[in-house]
Amino acid sequence: MKKVLITGANSYIGVSFENYVREHHSSDLSVDTVDMIDGSWRQKDFSPYDIVFHVAGIAHADVGNVSEDTKKKYYAINTDLAVETCKKAKADGVKQFVFMSSAIIYGDSAGYGKKKRITKDTEPCPANFYGDSKWQADQGVRALSSASFTVTVLRPPMIYGKGSKGNYPTLAAMAKKLPVFPDVENERSMLYIENLCEFLSQVMIRGEGGIFWPQNAEYTRTSDMVRMIAEVSSHKVAVSKVWNWAVSLASIIPGKPRDLAAKAFGNLSYDQDMSRYDFEYRLVSLKESIERTEGR
Repeated sequence: MKKVLITGANSYIGVSFENYVREHHSSDLSVDTVDMIDGSWRQKDFSPYDIVFHVAGIAHADVGNVSEDTKKKYYAINTDLAVETCKKAKADGVKQFVFMSSAIIYGDSAGYGKKKRITKDTEPCPANFYGDSKWQADQGVRALSSASFTVTVLRPPMIYGKGSKGNYPTLAAMAKKLPVFPDVENERSMLYIENLCEFLSQVMIRGEGGIFWPQNAEYTRTSDMVRMIAEVSSHKVAVSKVWNWAVSLASIIPGKPRDLAAKAFGNLSYDQDMSRYDFEYRLVSLKESIERTEGR
């Protein structure tokens, strides 16, 4: 059995992973967690652990209106803390370091009506300080990899599931209340939390290192997802192209209207070939993931 130390307490991914391992991989992995807030983690001995899984970080920034001090905080936590934790894990003799990077390192999603398909050859190009703080950490931890120290970097798209934060709960709230919704053709890569947890379990059990792009087996179309959420929630919503003009109009108005249109109906997807590996982790379909997320 491998011992895993999660660095970062009470995170959505960390708590979900710990619960998932307890239910599905208790004979392969055991999980402990250390809080990173007060700095006492620096005195903790990492040597009893085979794997350090670093999840501490700041996300979901309002990048349009922040102070320089706030930007520095993002770099201090997302970049410096990640690299320092990785260095300590290596110095203490840990065999594998798993780091949660993000699709945000490739920049923002393409706006309404535009395509953005990421391949293994796509160079990261962060659009803001949040994306850059993750990209600097991504590079920093990989630079510490060696023959005796495996570094595993995940660059997942939007992660969702019961209790998740970010764009998904906002979309779900709309799906449960709005009587109508635009029927827009768009394409997004997403990753259901249980599929992520299975992926993490597999790379830890196998000791896999390198860069990984896990995603659901199916791309997500915003209009279809709204329809699914509404159905599970017993809410009637009319999804129609009649309302697409409103999205088209919002997409050309500078500021928040354009940003919201891009967030809801923009395109950002990974080539599916990037996400196929020698193990199966996409155990839950898109439809079933919505049912599990919205189920009572």
